[in-house]
Amino acid sequence: MKMRVSTLFALLVLTLELFMSINASAAKPVKQVPAEALLSFRHYMKTCPQAEGIIQQKVVDWLEKDFTLAAAIIRLHFHDCVVRGCDASILLNHPGSERRAFASYTLRGFQVMDDIKAELERQCPKTVSCADILTAAARDATIMAGGPFWEVPFGRRDGKISIAREADEIVPQGHENITALIQLFHEKGLNMLDLVTLSGAHTIGRSTCFAFKQRLANFNGTRKPDPSLNSMYLNFFLKRNCRKDSDFVFLDAITPKTFDTQYYTNLHKKLGLLSTDQLLKSDVRTSPFVDALGSQPSLFESQFAASMVKLGNVQVLTRSNEGEIRVNCNFVNA
Repeated sequence: MKMRVSTLFALLVLTLELFMSINASAAKPVKQVPAEALLSFRHYMKTCPQAEGIIQQKVVDWLEKDFTLAAAIIRLHFHDCVVRGCDASILLNHPGSERRAFASYTLRGFQVMDDIKAELERQCPKTVSCADILTAAARDATIMAGGPFWEVPFGRRDGKISIAREADEIVPQGHENITALIQLFHEKGLNMLDLVTLSGAHTIGRSTCFAFKQRLANFNGTRKPDPSLNSMYLNFFLKRNCRKDSDFVFLDAITPKTFDTQYYTNLHKKLGLLSTDQLLKSDVRTSPFVDALGSQPSLFESQFAASMVKLGNVQVLTRSNEGEIRVNCNFVNA
């Protein structure tokens, strides 16, 4: 009898411990998988296996007509990702959207995105997101410019919110200090190495004279040019090519159409076009990265690929209850 009672008591204690263990487990919050972990290289394998090929061919076709679109597409991707993450909110076209912001005034490449999306809708309706299109197009544009290849994971969904004020407050305009840029990148999960590496995209592309005109004559109210500007570059190139604010100047004056490390070499010679470019070399926190990337082309290429993958994963929408797959990249679905 005592044995039976003892056994029953032991079973009761075991049952109580098990019950408490289950309750304790239920009380613990389940750690959610990071959104970017839900991206996959096989996302469109069954639903639209030709997606990457279509995007690539369209980018090639457009860049063969206008090579300057390579830098424009990379820039468009960056503008998208730093505001609300890589959700194609930059492509939404309505009053008050990011696309209508002052910071977006010189953005290009929207027609390329529309062309790619139209073809994908013909072949795989309501399947491939605009966010994935823009991310892959930035990779293909880099390759066309002579830069590195990297695998793009897919599965981003398109955002439904786009606010011009946010773009104007967040997107760098070429005159920020390094501390502000480091802070912005940190908030997006990117570090100083990513900042210096992604700035290397300025090895191709152009800028309006408006973005740096304060460096040419009345820098910080001194009535003199920015002393960190090479005087020959200032007097015999920039002043001659900047008659109007809307005039364009290549970001890399030496090899403007080649994806290389000349951008970093230029900074050593005070040939950085934007003040944010030149500050990367003068600031002790970022200067070592400038030196390392500029002296090792293979390091720059491999790191550029790695940093672009990180950029493309910023604040992505990947769950079914987030965003949508737009039918037209310019508008949210009806």
